Amino acid sequence: MAAATTARGQEGAPAVPLGSSAEPVWQAAEIALPSGAAPTLYQVIQEVQPDGAQWLRLRYVLPDLTRADYPQIEADFAVLCQAHALAYAAENAPDTHSAVISIGAAETEFGVATPDVAQFFEAFRLENATCIWEAF
Repeated sequence: MAAATTARGQEGAPAVPLGSSAEPVWQAAEIALPSGAAPTLYQVIQEVQPDGAQWLRLRYVLPDLTRADYPQIEADFAVLCQAHALAYAAENAPDTHSAVISIGAAETEFGVATPDVAQFFEAFRLENATCIWEAF
């Protein structure tokens, strides 16, 4: 898996380089996704919500993704949560409540609308070492 660029916290927390020569345990293993796709993790954001809950946002890019591709990659979100979000949270943010996994056709700036880029998002509650899908 290619390296992610940075992890950012809420409100100016320092950026943390990811994917260095000593790849983090949570990112090191190649995982087989049900779709056979190979999205690249490019950003992890740790975020504190207004109610104090800690969230992770794991952002992936899958070139050539189209808006019609969701049925093919739908099951991939839970696998990415199990393989990356749970392990990342265990190593870096043990009080994490939720993880949002996004897969887009291109890297985008977080929080900026980019209607020309196909993107899909799924949210999971992290509980008892498992990812529980949460409907938006």
